[in-house]
Amino acid sequence: MIEPFTLDVLQSDLDDLMDRLARTRWPDELPEAGGDYGIPLARVRDLVERWKSFDWRAVEAKLNAYPQFTTTIDGQTVHFLHVRSDRDDALPLVLTHGWPSSVLDFLDVIEPLRRDFHLVIPSVPGFGPSGPTRERGWTVERVGRAWAELMDRLGYDRYGAQGGDFGSGISQAIAAAAPDKVVGVHINYMPTPPPASTEGLSSTDLERIEHIKRFLAQRPGYQVMHMTKPQVVAYGITDSPVGLLGWVADKFFEWLDPSSDVSDDRLLEAVTLYWLTGTAGSALRLAKEGPGGAARCPVPVGVAVFPADIILAVRGVVERQLDVRRWTEFDRGGHFPALEVPDLLAEDVRAFFAELR
Repeated sequence: MIEPFTLDVLQSDLDDLMDRLARTRWPDELPEAGGDYGIPLARVRDLVERWKSFDWRAVEAKLNAYPQFTTTIDGQTVHFLHVRSDRDDALPLVLTHGWPSSVLDFLDVIEPLRRDFHLVIPSVPGFGPSGPTRERGWTVERVGRAWAELMDRLGYDRYGAQGGDFGSGISQAIAAAAPDKVVGVHINYMPTPPPASTEGLSSTDLERIEHIKRFLAQRPGYQVMHMTKPQVVAYGITDSPVGLLGWVADKFFEWLDPSSDVSDDRLLEAVTLYWLTGTAGSALRLAKEGPGGAARCPVPVGVAVFPADIILAVRGVVERQLDVRRWTEFDRGGHFPALEVPDLLAEDVRAFFAELR
């Protein structure tokens, strides 16, 4: 059963958030620490002052301007937007976010993409209005199977998939679950494990492999905690809004292209949604659950590489593994292209799927 959904949080929850912000117990900071120890205290104080006057109801109104629904799949509530194109022959397209993102990331690409696509934009189980997961085993592969079921329920038997961060793996998992229905997968983040052999790779490929090796040798602390003990982090970021803000903002600003014109309000939108839906902790569990043995993506793939992303995909390696039909290297944008460069992302998605129609 699919039920209409409207986001309308209790005023008491908003009042509680403001009360907690007013009673923040601030940490000390070493003199002239800058960002050497993490996001600076002054920056977080500024964000909190902005948060105190943040208009959450306006964010609700933006989201509620589009049709939203919930359904239960595999025992889990799944929230999603379903925005149909005016074109009867539009290709259905499922868009999937990652961490620390949400469906809010896609608001700026809805109008450009709906000209050619019927859009399905779900909240990953454990994130936002889908609510916390209630059992073990919600892997990337399982989410992919759930999305394939969701598209079946909506009556779509031929569609595309797009995603970045966890959404990249989930999009490939949808194709593995429904290879006869998914026409192609567009990815804007493609982690590439260093290959056993580098023969035939370009100098750019080799440079990216060395960067990936350094990244894997010194995995960021946040990633280690998410992959091993997310519950430990969950206590602090579920009880303290400033703890949540600091945890997310440190990565959010690090992963943006420095030239991107993304306002602090976009960060506050994401953090507030995690806070009000009680999913700050459950969203971390996807990293520990892992890919779940997702099968190789069996359909055509498009890869969009944005220069300020965490790591950059290695073309020579990816092309050994996947049927790459389109590869685009951009000169701007980071880990959140739907927020940073929605025009570039939308046009690349449109061009990729146009070749597959």
